[in-house]
Amino acid sequence: MRVIAGQYRRRTLRSLPGLEIRPTADRLRETLFNVLCAGHPDALTESVWLDLYAGTGAVGIEALSRGARMVYFVESSKAAAELIATNLQSLGITRGFQILKVDAGKALRQLETAGNVADYVFLDPPYSMQEEYPKTLATLAESKLLRERSLVIAEHEKRFDPGEAFGELRRYRKLVQGDAALSFYRRLA
Repeated sequence: MRVIAGQYRRRTLRSLPGLEIRPTADRLRETLFNVLCAGHPDALTESVWLDLYAGTGAVGIEALSRGARMVYFVESSKAAAELIATNLQSLGITRGFQILKVDAGKALRQLETAGNVADYVFLDPPYSMQEEYPKTLATLAESKLLRERSLVIAEHEKRFDPGEAFGELRRYRKLVQGDAALSFYRRLA
C-alpha cells in the first residue's frame, strides 16, 4: 500500500495483519482522488477532511499529501489508531491532523460542537458493520459539519447499497471498481 500522488507520492504505508482492517485499495483510492480533482488540480488545497472508520489512515494521508489543510482521522480501534499515528510519523507528518480514538457517532458530535466544518467526509466502515452506513449518513445529513458544497463519499461492497437519500443528503454518483464501490453524496441545494 502506498501514497498515490502529492508530497508523499510513492511512500509506503503499513497495515495490520488479518481481516479486521481492510484498507482502501491503491487503485480505488487513485480513482477516488482522480474524480475529486477532475479538471481542478487544486481542488483539495486547504480542504478539511473527516476520515471516518479510518483504519490505516490511507485516504486521509492521501488528502494531506495532495494539500489538505486538516484531516480528522476517526478510529475506535486502539491498534488501528496507533497504526495511523505510525504511518503519519513514518512520513514525517507532524501537523494538519487529529486522531480521534472514539466511535464515529461520538466523533461527529464532538467535531460539530467544536464548530468544525468539513469539505470532504470519507466513510468506510468494516463491511461486516453495514448498519453503520445509514446511521452515519443520517447523522451527517442532520449535521452542521457539512456546508452546501461538502461531499460525502462512502466506500462499500458493490453488492451492498448504503442508500440513495438521507434527509437532504442525496447520492448523485456511484462508481464500481472490482468488488468495491464508491457512493458520492451532497446536500440538496
